[in-house]
Amino acid sequence: MNIYKNPEKETWSELTKRPTFKKQEISEIIEEIFSEVEKNGDLALIKYAEKFDSAKIKDLQVTATEIDEAADFISEDLKLAIQNAKNNIKKFHASQENEIQKIETTKGVVCWRENRAIEKVGIYIPGGTAPLFSTVLMLAIPAQLAGCKEIILCTPPDNNGNINPAILFTAKLCGISKIFKIGGAQAIAAMTLGTESVPEVYKIFGPGNQFVVAAKDCAQKFGVAIDMPAGPSEVLVIADKNAVPEFCAADLLSQAEHGSDSQVIFISTDFKVLNETIDEVKKQIKELPRNEFAQKSLDNSHFILLNSVDDALEFSNFYAPEHLILAIENFENYIDKIQNAGSVFLGNYSCESAGDYASGTNHTLPTNAFAKNYSGVSLDSFVKKITFQNLSKEGLQNLGKTIEIMAEAEGLLAHKNAVSIRLK
Repeated sequence: MNIYKNPEKETWSELTKRPTFKKQEISEIIEEIFSEVEKNGDLALIKYAEKFDSAKIKDLQVTATEIDEAADFISEDLKLAIQNAKNNIKKFHASQENEIQKIETTKGVVCWRENRAIEKVGIYIPGGTAPLFSTVLMLAIPAQLAGCKEIILCTPPDNNGNINPAILFTAKLCGISKIFKIGGAQAIAAMTLGTESVPEVYKIFGPGNQFVVAAKDCAQKFGVAIDMPAGPSEVLVIADKNAVPEFCAADLLSQAEHGSDSQVIFISTDFKVLNETIDEVKKQIKELPRNEFAQKSLDNSHFILLNSVDDALEFSNFYAPEHLILAIENFENYIDKIQNAGSVFLGNYSCESAGDYASGTNHTLPTNAFAKNYSGVSLDSFVKKITFQNLSKEGLQNLGKTIEIMAEAEGLLAHKNAVSIRLK
């Protein structure tokens, strides 16, 4: 880990750099995968399952029997926990529904906007070192609430050709039955291009490794939308003298264990809290089953002492973290100063894990500084917004002259005539 005391602002750009990869090499691999899937369809996907997942599979789609039997392989406690999380996530996302508001902009001119669900969406769920069944909840629930007609799910099989039962149980709970045993960039290619088994979709959602991220970027070249650009997981914690070092260390490690390319940043205004948190990280990491991932992540991470919470928030806004934790006193006084963050956790007891699983907010969030211009996934992510207008005869009479003058000034006389012919 890297430790800094009151670094000059000129050095902040260096401190906010994310881990980088050989993009050119990855792009070449992605292009080859897309080409193979486009050319050979299901056969290419079966070949990649053996190559990347060491799984020999005949049928790409998970059967109804496999989905039904998944419940037998997970505990009742886990089923109950998933159901509880589902209820909270559904409640929060349902609150995002808006009523149609018709506005009379000029007498006789009525305008409004309506939502229409994106008809076909694809969900990618990582299933390698950490099978993220929680992401099924985060993506399937708003998709169902939005009214998407077709929702398909791709997730990698294990080396026996099976899907993690918690993923299957959660998918069924959320009403998803089209599930495919496809992982990595090839899953994104399949949902983008379509194959004999996999339907092509209009928008793709879900996190993944650097290859999945690059594949989603490639999907856009084929006219398929994605939820957001993304990178590895990250958290920034701001702590003052009232923070609890044990809690702060646990939050940092909860992100670090995602993978060796994850990044965590800890900023404190108190030297004692900074040192105690570092000690706690060293202590707690020894107890983690995934401590190798966490340790590599810490190599890319920073522990920083700054003079004030205001300075820390300025740094945070520059960094634009996926997750921001304010372990400070009177956090309410600082909320308005937060400009760039995916999701914010306020106070000593608001652990980032709550948002990852069950508080209700979505955990599919912008990373890699994209919180400067992207939002996390929400109900809006699964809909398009269409505007409508209705002009009565009186409305056109009231607005017509304005339109005619503007159209003529732009030299678009056919536009003017479309109004003039009606006014006559």
